[in-house]
Amino acid sequence: MASSVVRATVRAVSKRKIQATRAALTLTPSAVQKIKQLLKDKPEHVGVKVGVRTRGCNGLSYTLEYTKSKGDSDEEVVQDGVRVFIEKKAQLTLLGTEMDYVEDKLSSEFVFNNPNIKGTCGCGESFNV
Repeated sequence: MASSVVRATVRAVSKRKIQATRAALTLTPSAVQKIKQLLKDKPEHVGVKVGVRTRGCNGLSYTLEYTKSKGDSDEEVVQDGVRVFIEKKAQLTLLGTEMDYVEDKLSSEFVFNNPNIKGTCGCGESFNV
């Protein structure tokens, strides 16, 4: 059974064009550093898996879990030595998305800056495409 990594927040990115990249998902340097730090104490895990689940007042929310292997239909993103696997159900919703890690005085969380999102709930935990 996979364990949850940390909380994730959704941000709709407006007035930004989707930039063509080879990867379905790009990671900021702070996200890469945090994933490396999280996996350092878990040598049996090879990366993290990003998925979506039906939840919240707006339809979907992101999930993050440690993973020991790549699933048959997972998309693999390798950036700066970090492996992120995207579940099949989440692949189309994440195209062109930037995964960031943000810390402030009250919280620390992964943030998905997704240009495909049409709407989010007020708390930022669910979205629709």
